[in-house]
Amino acid sequence: MRTSCLMMTASMLALPLAAWAGHGPLTTPAQTKAPTYVTAAINDPARKADTVDKAVRMSPQQLAQLLTFTGIKPGDTVIELVPGSGYWTRLFSQMVKPGGAVYTVWPEQMLKYSRKSLMQWKRLAAGKHYADVRALVEPAQTVTAPAKADVVFTSDNYHDYHNIKGLSIAAFDKSVFDALKPGGLFIVIDHIAPAGSGTKDTDTFHRIDPAAVKKEIEAAGFVFAGSSPVLLNPKDPLDIAVFAKSIRGHTSQFAFRFRKPAK
Repeated sequence: MRTSCLMMTASMLALPLAAWAGHGPLTTPAQTKAPTYVTAAINDPARKADTVDKAVRMSPQQLAQLLTFTGIKPGDTVIELVPGSGYWTRLFSQMVKPGGAVYTVWPEQMLKYSRKSLMQWKRLAAGKHYADVRALVEPAQTVTAPAKADVVFTSDNYHDYHNIKGLSIAAFDKSVFDALKPGGLFIVIDHIAPAGSGTKDTDTFHRIDPAAVKKEIEAAGFVFAGSSPVLLNPKDPLDIAVFAKSIRGHTSQFAFRFRKPAK
């Protein structure tokens, strides 16, 4: 998810999103003011490189709305799945201060793609500024951390779990459910595939049908708890690879929030 993107307008939110139908009300950016700990995390001097990196697609306003949508707050325990370069981790690390923790989980089956990132992040996490971050490596189907989480977060990687040979998505989603505290949130952001396509594009275009994601995660016991339109882009044809030059950094993405029932 990255590179500067067009700000959402009323006309963009009115687009005929067949891929969005039935996913509940959109939480529009205008409805929520970002808490001070969100803006402080965005303005953290330690992530200056993230603010100028051409791969970052969001304006500070969009980023603030999306971070607010996650529900992450000071004192929280967060599990981030497949953290990559640490873009989100650096933000979460500041948002959970004081007293919180961020566990970045690297699936064993994806290490051949992320070993360099893992080593870089281990060095970064060793610094005092990110003392609340821990890097974990574990089987993809088993999401665990030393403490139950308030939030489990994954960005542009849920579809990748479908590409792990032998992985049961049902077991994976149930593992996320079990890793959360009662009332905890599972935040999923990913590239949108055409409505009705299910999971057939996860390995080719690296996209997934939002309806398929919703069905899978609800089957694990989660309750759908809202969506954000911040990353929707009606100019994305949805039927090309996310790495295609014409759309890279501008893909239309859904942001879903699921809640583990309190009881």
